[in-house]
Amino acid sequence: MSDVIAVLGFGEAGSLLAAGLVAAGAAVRGFDPKVPAPAGVASAGSDAEAVTGATLVLSVNSASEAVSALEASVDALRPGAVWADLNTAAPSVKRRLAEIGEGRGFPVTDIAMMAPVPGNGLLVPMLASGDGAADAAKALRGYGASIDVLAGPAGLAATRKLLRSVFYKGMAASIVEALEAARAAGLEDWLTGHIAEDLAKQDATTLTRIVTGTRRHAVRRGHEMAAAAEMLAELGVEPAMAAASQHLHERLARGA
Repeated sequence: MSDVIAVLGFGEAGSLLAAGLVAAGAAVRGFDPKVPAPAGVASAGSDAEAVTGATLVLSVNSASEAVSALEASVDALRPGAVWADLNTAAPSVKRRLAEIGEGRGFPVTDIAMMAPVPGNGLLVPMLASGDGAADAAKALRGYGASIDVLAGPAGLAATRKLLRSVFYKGMAASIVEALEAARAAGLEDWLTGHIAEDLAKQDATTLTRIVTGTRRHAVRRGHEMAAAAEMLAELGVEPAMAAASQHLHERLARGA
């Protein structure tokens, strides 16, 4: 009988990963209390049932359930099984999972998916860290997955992902807020074109220019963002990102 990979959680990412593993020839068993198993995946009645006999477990439920899923499964894990947590959770959660695994004698691997799973499936770029990372990566690569191993403990992969998220999600949130305000001001088309043009001009020097300029002009830009936040409030748009930018500039100004 071939090795079994357990997948816990059939949300968007979990369903696509499970389906990709099945398509690549893996024997997959899984559980989700709310979502049916994808075609080809053997459905289990609980987390513990899903992981029984599995050599690799992919926990893709949610950050809030990451620890409870492991605790519910720990007695059912076979010796030598690798628990891989793919949830976007804080490094402290990943370290807690590793502590549980260490206490029970099985490796816990932190896997961070570094791009959207839709459109990529198993080819989504992944980073793995922690005990068992090399074993988990070897197993997943055997089914076509794209995964790099980091030399470090569980939580390192999550740290890299979340640091990048501060930039990407912060930028995205600022753009969405700016366009919402532009819509309220009747200037959405103008700002959309301006943002698109500006993004297209960016190059390798942009990062240095942004960081240097932000610190050098923190006082003036803090005042500017205070005015921007006031304007958004007048337009009926909550200035969440504008106010955050104001506070950051003010903190940098105090430090200077």
